[in-house]
Amino acid sequence: MGYPTKVQLISRKKSADQYYINFPTALAEAMELEKGEIIEWIIADKANIIAHRPHVPPSPVTIQK
Repeated sequence: MGYPTKVQLISRKKSADQYYINFPTALAEAMELEKGEIIEWIIADKANIIAHRPHVPPSPVTIQK
């Protein structure tokens, strides 16, 4: 299941335009994102963007393989 998100454009008179994409709450909570955390965006191709977390907190659950 995907999470549709609208891209917003903020046009400014004296500086460069800015595009905003809101991260859906359900995804942020599932990933346990925190306020102020840094996310790196990687362009895979013209249809796909990858959000990468350079610093991931340890998992609270141990998964056996």
